[in-house]
Amino acid sequence: MKYVFDHDFHIHSELSSCSRDPEQSTARILKYAEDEGLHTIVLADHFWDERVPGASKWYSTQDFAHISQAKPLPQSDKVRFLFGCETEMDKNMTVGCSRERMEELDFIVIPTTHFHMERFTIAEEHLATPQTRAQVWVDKLDALLSMDLPFHKIGIAHPVCPLIWKGDRAKYLATLDAIAEADMHRIFAKAARLGVGIEINMSYPDEERDTVLRPFRIAKEEGCKFYLGSDAHHPAGLESARKKFERAIDDLELTEEDKMII
Repeated sequence: MKYVFDHDFHIHSELSSCSRDPEQSTARILKYAEDEGLHTIVLADHFWDERVPGASKWYSTQDFAHISQAKPLPQSDKVRFLFGCETEMDKNMTVGCSRERMEELDFIVIPTTHFHMERFTIAEEHLATPQTRAQVWVDKLDALLSMDLPFHKIGIAHPVCPLIWKGDRAKYLATLDAIAEADMHRIFAKAARLGVGIEINMSYPDEERDTVLRPFRIAKEEGCKFYLGSDAHHPAGLESARKKFERAIDDLELTEEDKMII
């Protein structure tokens, strides 16, 4: 059976500092889920646990007390609205969410591709070329998948995020092309064994399809499970989610067997 768009595990509210949009309320997010016929959604605001040293200035205000202002989450008979977060992984491979806090959360989204946070998530010496950034892509995933984490409720956020090289599409694509296929097979085979989810939320023109989808095709070949995450920060992101998801589902020929379930 074809993969069904029936969930969204990565949604931001106005509490995320890169949103601050009063229209992106939890009530509006729930309405999106009801309108689209979704059965599970996850609030995943940006978060750095105050128990973990090393937060950047931007992350330091987005602690547990801050993101908890969204609770209690509105619920309905049709939608399960879960409380999670999008934490961060810095250049020292530190994840900004303690294991104790992970136990309290329903789902934890961890990006390894926020290379725009220069000198916080990626060292300056690794910024220079597509090849050096491609190696960081590999090293971050290797490090994350080697940690003792509750992978059954962890998602790898936007693994082909354009923030890999913000503002230069050609160099972004060159970075994706520079990632060795053998490394992708090894990493995604490990991800499949651990049960971690791989997030789908990418947009791409036809001429970029092969480059952007290559990691996902390899992940599927290795047996990874996928979840949908709009990463919406504003209502417009919610409104465009279905079209984006359904294109990726069709291009990857995903079935219900490929779906991650929380």
